[in-house]
This record gives sequence, C-alpha cells and structure tokens, in this order.
Amino acid sequence: MGKCIYCNSSGYGGGCVGSPRHIHEHADDASKCGFCGSTSHGFGCPNSGSINRHKHGHDGVHCVWCGRDAGGTDGMCNISPSHRHER
Repeated sequence: MGKCIYCNSSGYGGGCVGSPRHIHEHADDASKCGFCGSTSHGFGCPNSGSINRHKHGHDGVHCVWCGRDAGGTDGMCNISPSHRHER
C-alpha cells in the first residue's frame, strides 16, 4: 500500500496533518485514486473536495484523471480540471 505524500501515512481521507487541505494524497499507484483508494475514474470522489474527481497516481503513460493512454490522444480530457491529459 502506498503512503501519503504529505505525512507518509497509509490512510485515505481526512486527518492528514501535513496537507494544506488536511486530506491524505497518494501519488504512487496508477491503479487507484490517490484521494480515496478507489479504482474508479471520473467524478464522484468523496475525498477530493471541490474538484469532486478521482485522481490516480502517475505512471508516465495514462492520464491520472481519465485513465486513457495520454500519449496517443489529442491532449483534451473532459475530466481533468485543466481539460488536458496529465501523465
């Protein structure tokens, strides 16, 4: 299980003492949302605050927001807050 980038905890959700939003955030697992641990992509993350989106860990290939292969797309992502794929 990955660790929170702010406090090194393995937990998800609220209670992070190092995060500016007090939410644990994991960035090392592309198969799970870094805010809640879900395998889902898109809207509906209960721990992402006002963005209300799942954000997966970085693997250098897939978009962290929608999960598509970001190297073979036009760069536009309807789920990303910036509307661009992020690897």
